[in-house]
Amino acid sequence: MVTRDIIDLDVTDVAHGGVFVGRHEGRVVFVPDALPAERVRVRLTDTAKSSFWRGEVLEVRDASPHRRAHVWRAADLDTPPEERPGGADFGHIAVAEQRRLKQHVLEDALQRFGGVEVSVPVAGASADADGRGETPDALGWRTRVSLHVDDEGRIGPFAARSHRVVAVDDLPLATPAVERAAARLHATAPGRIDLVQPADGRVRILPRPGDVGGRRGGPRRSGARSTAPDARHDKAREVVIERVGDREFRVDAGGFWQVHRLAAASLSQLVSVALADAVDPDAWHLDLYGGVGLFAATLATLGGAGTRVTSVESDARASEHAGTNLAEWLGSRVETGRVDRWLRDTASTASATERERLARGVVLLDPPRSGAGRDVVRSIAHLGPERVAYVACDPVALARDVSTFRAEGYDLERIDAVDLFPHSHHVEALAVLRRVAPIGSAK
Repeated sequence: MVTRDIIDLDVTDVAHGGVFVGRHEGRVVFVPDALPAERVRVRLTDTAKSSFWRGEVLEVRDASPHRRAHVWRAADLDTPPEERPGGADFGHIAVAEQRRLKQHVLEDALQRFGGVEVSVPVAGASADADGRGETPDALGWRTRVSLHVDDEGRIGPFAARSHRVVAVDDLPLATPAVERAAARLHATAPGRIDLVQPADGRVRILPRPGDVGGRRGGPRRSGARSTAPDARHDKAREVVIERVGDREFRVDAGGFWQVHRLAAASLSQLVSVALADAVDPDAWHLDLYGGVGLFAATLATLGGAGTRVTSVESDARASEHAGTNLAEWLGSRVETGRVDRWLRDTASTASATERERLARGVVLLDPPRSGAGRDVVRSIAHLGPERVAYVACDPVALARDVSTFRAEGYDLERIDAVDLFPHSHHVEALAVLRRVAPIGSAK
């Protein structure tokens, strides 16, 4: 068969990345916009590989009971595939079933790539300090949205799996204020426009002319550092306040902060519960890829005012804010630098006393979507912390790093998952690993 041929496909499973799996005459076919146990009509879009094909769903012949009208009208099946916006690839699925599918993908990745079999139910986001939780339909949660402007002046999201701008009438995943601000946008120079709603509720509009590649690192790195030549007039450098409970965090409007309005509080609560009895106030704890200090503050709160916590972050502006955000903790320190280099330097310069305190401590890491990687994991294991807490939004990257930790003498103690990206395939997880082998001895 060749590209653009049309076939009927029985969908049998969900795969990592928000696509679904079927077989046609023995050949694996990946498609979006489907559900397991459905029969769909598919137009093939890529038949070049011998191992699998890709296609796009044109019609549902036999629907799953979990299928719903898409929450984003523009992304429903009666829109031509090339015009469907990306970012809500699970929007046609009942919310409870979305979370069951995410659980399956996470558990499968941990088994196949991490070598561990574990049940990981996916919970919804926690309510905020005022008791306001997720809406029943899990909409209106994005406080940060990136839209794009093409050469013809169209403003909108990219079409799914492309860099082509499509115009839309609504943004159902965005907060109402962000959605209203987006509707009022006028065309600027080609590039990107970020809309950011911090805790004060006022939406900032951040034009990024010339940036046509979209956001760095997917959902984990929305709002990358601005590259405008004159930082004094760069709206992305405005300092805004975000809140988690009764605590305030300074962050650049264009800097990294979690996109779900309840995400920072949900993740901080997960860490607090998972490490409730693990933070020795006399040990040395690390917060790697620390951003503006959210998790360093969580660790310091668990340990007390004098707890020694070092946050390591490569972005100088984020480090500057982290220094302010963590100022009340006498034992806190912020280091600006790449995590891999900082770990190597620390391993070579730490005194015997410092290494002993590290060995009693917690290392928390919140790496980019691609994961920490083998070298960073081995460097952490070489320091020998008692526990490692790993925050991740990519199941396969997490599973691969868990496998490396296990080879370096750590066992998976617990793992929790939370749905901070409803109606998309993304899922957030916190894995806690405990050292079970002597420092420096690998399995």
